[in-house]
Amino acid sequence: MSHSHHFDRDDDIEFAEPGGRSALRAARRGNPRNRSCPNCHRRNVLTPADVAQGYQCDGCADRAEGGSSYGAYGSSDY
Repeated sequence: MSHSHHFDRDDDIEFAEPGGRSALRAARRGNPRNRSCPNCHRRNVLTPADVAQGYQCDGCADRAEGGSSYGAYGSSDY
């Protein structure tokens, strides 16, 4: 049995920053940015599609990849 979710379709991916560094999915009516980051717990930074992929916010991703920047989202808005 397949547990594939409709967010997994490669032909339907819309990125939040097309051509940018972020892998986060675009927010839209069927995919609102209403989920918290599993690492820093900042609210409303991920979409259900991001969560389905196991993603974290851009700031946490940047730090995990060796960057020291907190990204566009800052660090104090938990």
